[in-house]
Amino acid sequence: MKYETVLVITPVLSEEQIKLTTSNYINFLIDNKAKLIFKENWGLKKLAYPIQNKTSGCYHIIYFLAKPKLILNLKCKLLRDEKIMRFLILKINDEALLFFIKNKPQLIFDFKKKFYINI
Repeated sequence: MKYETVLVITPVLSEEQIKLTTSNYINFLIDNKAKLIFKENWGLKKLAYPIQNKTSGCYHIIYFLAKPKLILNLKCKLLRDEKIMRFLILKINDEALLFFIKNKPQLIFDFKKKFYINI
């Protein structure tokens, strides 16, 4: 199944810590046999309302293929992480994925990097 995950990471962290946090989740997905389609860093954005007394957060989006059982483990891991202020995991269909790919083709990973698209 195809999934989209949006992570809102606390802005208190350094650039390196934010990159390390996102790479930890990407490695978690890959280690659990998920196929990464693409990821994007949206950067620091203002929040609509304060979360944990913070008015901004670092947004990251990840599209991947995985079995539904993995989503429960991912959700549990995200809930335990203090660096993650909010997250959203959505199951998406082919049309939504094709729309995103058509609008952002530069984000699609290579086969050489162990990532691929399977629509």
